[in-house]
Amino acid sequence: MNLISRLWKREWPLHLMLIPGLMFVIVFSYIPMAGIVMAFQKYIPTRGLFGSPFVGLKNFQYMFVYPDIGRIFFNTIYIAVMKITAGLFVPITIAILLNEMSKQWIKRTFQTLVYLPHFMSWVLLSGILIDVLSPSTGVLNQLLGLLGIDPIYFLGNNRWFPYVMVVSDVWKEFGYGTIVYLAALTSINPSLYEAAEIDGAGRWKQTLNITIPGMMPIIVLMFTLNIGNVLNAGFDQIFNLYSPQVYESADIIDTFVYRMGIEQSQFGFATAVGLLKSIVSFIFISFSYFFAYRFANYRIF
Repeated sequence: MNLISRLWKREWPLHLMLIPGLMFVIVFSYIPMAGIVMAFQKYIPTRGLFGSPFVGLKNFQYMFVYPDIGRIFFNTIYIAVMKITAGLFVPITIAILLNEMSKQWIKRTFQTLVYLPHFMSWVLLSGILIDVLSPSTGVLNQLLGLLGIDPIYFLGNNRWFPYVMVVSDVWKEFGYGTIVYLAALTSINPSLYEAAEIDGAGRWKQTLNITIPGMMPIIVLMFTLNIGNVLNAGFDQIFNLYSPQVYESADIIDTFVYRMGIEQSQFGFATAVGLLKSIVSFIFISFSYFFAYRFANYRIF
């Protein structure tokens, strides 16, 4: 008891600091979970959670026979996997190139510039992208016109829309990933490069045999942690950029849930789809942390 008392006297300020964050999580994350019951109801807003009729698994049965549900899950996984892959490759490449720069002021300036989009919301960036990619006045299409190429409606074409989402997401986030991998590069022993140079290895061979293997633990860690996001294709980004013209290639689980629940008032059905996504995401996250511990010795506790 004396030990517990001493620990409490020493650490009670830290526990007080946790209270605001804990209250935020309880109010906005745990209390709304009571709404999961709507997945098993024909929810009627005027009757509330306790007065709406219970329908069992009918919402889930309807979900599995819904005509577009397969395409929606495919779009989600397709866009998310491309984002994860490009989101690993581009920051790793940029981090290696920046590490080769000898002038520190150029390196730091570039680091700052590529990191800035990370702090911008998709509401702001979507406005910029709409202007840049406009088929009539957009800068990109004007450049294509100079090359004799017809204007392309990037945000209204099912062929181009997923790739625009991937490229714009990488543009926004690769600065953050670059900093992570640059931090990993600082842990590599410089004497390894000196020894390789004495042995006659050029910069390319040093990169292949020293830099990339030295970064491999953090690469494996970031990849395994990203597995948990395979069903999160980016609601904010797609919601601000898509339109009915590109539902075929752009509609993902989150935007579908929004339309069914908020726009069409099918609350029970929308909740069922969201609940299924949450369960599958929880499984993926559990596996990702297991593999992160197994291959990168990373643990959250």
